[in-house]
Amino acid sequence: MKKSVTLTDKVYKLKRDVAPLSYVIASRNKRKKPLYHFDGTQNRALRYAKNQKSPFEDEQDGNLIMEPIVFEDGFLRVPKENPVLQEFLSLHPDNGKKFIEVNKEQDAQEDLETINYEVDALIAAKGLSISIMENLGRVMLGLKVDKLSSAELKRDVLLYAKRSPREFLEAIDDPMVKIQNMVVKCFEASLLGMRNKGKDVYFNLKDNKSKLLTVPFGEDPVFIVASYLNSEDGLETYKLLDSRLSE
Repeated sequence: MKKSVTLTDKVYKLKRDVAPLSYVIASRNKRKKPLYHFDGTQNRALRYAKNQKSPFEDEQDGNLIMEPIVFEDGFLRVPKENPVLQEFLSLHPDNGKKFIEVNKEQDAQEDLETINYEVDALIAAKGLSISIMENLGRVMLGLKVDKLSSAELKRDVLLYAKRSPREFLEAIDDPMVKIQNMVVKCFEASLLGMRNKGKDVYFNLKDNKSKLLTVPFGEDPVFIVASYLNSEDGLETYKLLDSRLSE
């Protein structure tokens, strides 16, 4: 026995952030612009006609009443009395790419998850030590933390946690952030320097002016140096630079 389907009104929205006043999607298969749905065995041509019972061309008769499918202000409302259009939109190849069905329960769940991340991030940010805030400020926000008051630094870190809670929570547990912060401090203290038009990193110590490494084209020198210091080969260099910063 075939299960009965409960028909409901549905709303669809364009995925783009700024939707045009009106946007028309393809509603029929054309030679230059094919419109197909693969049903598991073959590609079947799609066509929307409001007086037909199916969105597939091969199941339609010749008496077609065509009309455009238009998103107004980024939205398209399809009443339950038009199940053919709803089915057509569910099969449309642009579904999920250019437009999606509005799902209030799913949207609410996603909003709740985002809010929970934000709350967790703000609580974590409030409890951070100044040293960790400085790590985040230098590495993740590119701040000149030495020129900021503690209140300014705390404000900027809290705003970062609120704006990008997932990234913030990952950053505070990432050991590379601490190492990158140390590398930034080494450059600021002139313990390390760039030469050859930013291609090479050199020591700038009283007893050591040798080349440390070459930065691959397009890469961030701070990240490359930090990655080396985080490796087994770079452990002694890490200890050396850390000790010089503490002097």
